[in-house]
Parts: sequence; C-alpha cells; structure tokens
Amino acid sequence: MRKTALFLLFIFSATLTYAQASLTEAKKLIEQKNYAQSERILYNYLQSDPNNLEAQELYGDALGYQEKWDESIVVYEKLALAKPKHAEYHYKYGGAMGMKALSVSKFKALGMLGDIKSAFLTAAELDPKHIEVRWALVEFFMQLPGIVGGSERKAQKYANELLALSPVDGWLAKGYIAEYNEDFKDAESAYKKAIEVGGSELTYNKLIDLYEAHGEGEKAIETTQACLAAHDNNRLHYQIGKIAATYNINPELGINCLVKYIENYTVKDGVPKDWAYYRLAQIYRNLGDKGQAQTWIDKALASRPDFKEAKKEAVAIGQMSCC
Repeated sequence: MRKTALFLLFIFSATLTYAQASLTEAKKLIEQKNYAQSERILYNYLQSDPNNLEAQELYGDALGYQEKWDESIVVYEKLALAKPKHAEYHYKYGGAMGMKALSVSKFKALGMLGDIKSAFLTAAELDPKHIEVRWALVEFFMQLPGIVGGSERKAQKYANELLALSPVDGWLAKGYIAEYNEDFKDAESAYKKAIEVGGSELTYNKLIDLYEAHGEGEKAIETTQACLAAHDNNRLHYQIGKIAATYNINPELGINCLVKYIENYTVKDGVPKDWAYYRLAQIYRNLGDKGQAQTWIDKALASRPDFKEAKKEAVAIGQMSCC
C-alpha cells in the first residue's frame, strides 16, 4: 500500500510539473508574439483542466492578440462571472468588447456600449489603483457621443484619478483630452508636464507627434533632439532626419542624423535603412542637389524595388533641372 501511495504521489507531482511547464511555455510564446502556438497549447491544456483561471486568462489573451474578439469575449466573460471581484477580468472583458465594437456596424456597436461601460466601471470600482482601466474610461467617455453618455467631464474625472495614481499617466491623459478637443495649447502644456515628471520616450513622442500634426517642424525637431539627449536611441536620429525632410528645415542636421542612423543601424531600431535613404533623397531634392538625391533614391529602390514612396520621389527627382 505504501509503495502504491508513493507511486500515485509521484504521478500527481509529475502531472502538476508538466501542467505548470505548459503554462510557462504559453506565457513565453505570448511574450515572443507567437500567439497562435500559445493558443494551441492553452486550448489543449484546458481540455484536461477547464477550470484553471490562469490558463483561461492566458487563453483569452492569446485570442485577443490575434483579434479573435468573439472568442476572447466569451473567455473573459466566463472569468468575470467566476470571479466577480477580480478587477482585471472585468477590464479585459470590457476591452475585448470595445475592440469588437470597433469592427462592427455603428448600430450594432451602440448595443454594446452599455456592457462595455459597465465592465470598465466595475473594474475601476473594484481596484482604485487600476491605471489601465482609467485610461480606458478616459478614451471611452471622450469618444462616446454625448447623446449616449459621452462626457468630457467624466473623462476628466478619470484623468484626475490617474494624476493622483501616476502623474505621468495623468498628464498624458489630460493631453489626450485636450488634443481630442483640438486644443493645441492645453495639449502642449500637458505633454510638457508629462515630460517633466516622467521623461520617458513615450512622453517626448506624444509632444513630437502633436507638433508634427500641427505643422510645427522646428518645435518637433527641438523636442526630438531633447529626447535623443535624454535617451540616446538611434531611432531618434531617423526621426530628426524625417522631420527635416518633411518640413524642409535644418537640412544639415537632418543629413548628419540620417547618416548616423545608417551607420549605427540594427534591426531593433525598427525603421528599415531604405527609409533613411529615402529621407536623404528628399533632403537633397529640397536643397536642389539632383545628383545626391538620385544617388540616395537609387539606393532606396535597390534595397526595395516596390517601395511606393521612393518610386514617387524618384519621379520628382527626375523632373528636377540638372545641377
């Protein structure tokens, strides 16, 4: 009997170890953005342990990352019903419904708004420190028409809660509200405060994007230079070159930054080198230097023959008067 008990204990322990290994592998695959493989592992796992909440949540995440909203909604709703006091489940349920609403007709989306709002508000009430759901509520109330419950006042309420929880998120949220209302000055002020209290690349990028959206090329370059000084990210060299090319300003700075970007390029920088070649061609065309412009646009097209923007630029360069 004692040997039998020990054997059963060994089998049970081995089963738990195998199960945990499956969940660990599924998590790793999600981190690697291999969502389909993670989905398969979790689906198989849940056939033998359908009530495992961790596995269900991971399964919902894997589905959501693949934009399988109907399936992920079912998973998150089941979790929210199983654990009604768990804020994260309500937040993910509301988020999946929100994304589904964006993919259907306006009439059908209107019918989903009540459930989305309820899920987000429940999550916010259950967890007074849940930052993500407060961001979701800011966006929800700003984008929702007033006739069905949208309200800047409500959005500001959650932006203020964010400000108390995380000043960076709070100022970014206030910048978002101001930008949504096309209030350039208030958005600029809020994003500058976000930089002051946080200083992450994200905070700089919000201000840079604002400047670019309003044609403020000089301010966009100055802010990108400040970000580069703070973070020393090679991708920012490309960003400066892009702004210089787009707005036809600071050509020497733009050329120097693009050359540095090319020299220090790695795949992690995100923007392929052919885009840097294209931007150099733009700058040289702006300067009236047809020879250099042609050289760089040829490099861009040699790297990627179907590069639509580069093809269009090549036509513009070809129409330049020689020298």
